[in-house]
Amino acid sequence: APAHGRPPKSAEVGRGVVDAMSFAPSIGGHPGLLRSSGGLDEQRSLQSSASFLDAFDFTAIEEMDPSLAEGHRVVYDREVPFELRVQDADIGPQEVGTLEAIRCKILALGDEQCPRHCRIELTSENDLFFHYTHSVDEHGFRDMQEQQKLMIDFPDYVSVVIKMLNSCIKEPHSYLAVFVMQRDGNARLDFIQNMEYKFVELLACNFQASPEEVVRQQITFRYNSVKSRLALMQGRLQDINALVKVKSPALLLQLHKAPPRAGSRR
Repeated sequence: APAHGRPPKSAEVGRGVVDAMSFAPSIGGHPGLLRSSGGLDEQRSLQSSASFLDAFDFTAIEEMDPSLAEGHRVVYDREVPFELRVQDADIGPQEVGTLEAIRCKILALGDEQCPRHCRIELTSENDLFFHYTHSVDEHGFRDMQEQQKLMIDFPDYVSVVIKMLNSCIKEPHSYLAVFVMQRDGNARLDFIQNMEYKFVELLACNFQASPEEVVRQQITFRYNSVKSRLALMQGRLQDINALVKVKSPALLLQLHKAPPRAGSRR
């Protein structure tokens, strides 16, 4: 059942997701580590190995994101505390919602200083089928500008939204992000400032529940992304084991004998 009393998503989205998942290829094949003779050579080998083990390159994984298919670039990608509310047509929105960390991804198309299009995607780790999109260009922004009496222009829109999202993270008691969902798939994100004596609405963005095909593509990408990252991590762990085995076999033996931390048992 959908979490937090959200509008129900079609069960058709769930079917076929597993079938659509193309399993990510295993990533590895790192060159073996050679034992060096001499203290200086050994130190250099350790330093080069350490630098080799430090860098993770997720570029190839991130480029598979279906959100980038139309040429957009990601300018913001963070989890932000949202208050989620459900609105019924007859009753109105809930008085009190549920607090949840929602991943906000902002994508821009065109020049960095003067983008042609902006898209905001909202997803949740607690509900794979939670996917809402806000899409606006300069023409659509003029309507927002007139309705909300905004004092900013479209080139500043992305930076203003980013600033508000960051304020909700840094000052959650002063800045609120309230996401109101309707049963028909429409939703609205309200940025509200708590002035102690009153609440001031700063900005409102209209969202739409994403189509089933988009949701399916996003779930597939997220699955493959996690699988590929896990493969990279496992490959790196094998490299570290090989390095420790060569440089300090006794330490590796001690690590293998060490009992797991109590905090890791859940």
